[in-house]
Amino acid sequence: MSDAAPTGSTPKPAAPKPAPPKPAPPKAATTQATPPPPAPPQPAPAQPVADKPAEDKPAEDKAAGSGPLAAAAAKAVAAVDAAADKVAAIVNKPAEPAAATPPAALTTDITAGQGGVMTDETGVITGELTLKTEVSGNDVVVRVQYKEADEWYAVTGAKATVKDPADAEAIHKVAVGILNRPEG
Repeated sequence: MSDAAPTGSTPKPAAPKPAPPKPAPPKAATTQATPPPPAPPQPAPAQPVADKPAEDKPAEDKAAGSGPLAAAAAKAVAAVDAAADKVAAIVNKPAEPAAATPPAALTTDITAGQGGVMTDETGVITGELTLKTEVSGNDVVVRVQYKEADEWYAVTGAKATVKDPADAEAIHKVAVGILNRPEG
């Protein structure tokens, strides 16, 4: 048998044509990452200008380039330099002499009153005595000896630490005022 259609019959309808492709829907979001925007340009490193030697240029021109950043950098450098100069002036400033630095030891001849002067080493001593106030750093000690003797004794309770060694003079005056009793 043949596949051919009998003559005189109606032709077979043609096979349906495939539908034209549908237009693609609009792209909503892409999965590809977009490249980041380019980085802002970085300032060029400081380069001396070839037409002038560096020592003839003002401080602003010696800073990194020119423009507002360079001017700000120059001001910051100048401020740091000024602060460093102030610190150096303070650190290197010679010490001011103390207003009333007492001598190493203040001495006064006294006559002990009735009961004498109590000492840490020998107890009570009486008669013609010499009172001495010694300063070592901020420590003050009042000592006593028989007049023209060699040994010194610490007066009981007469040790102190002071903020200012010049205060030793006031301590000495008070000790003399309490212990000197020439009339007995």
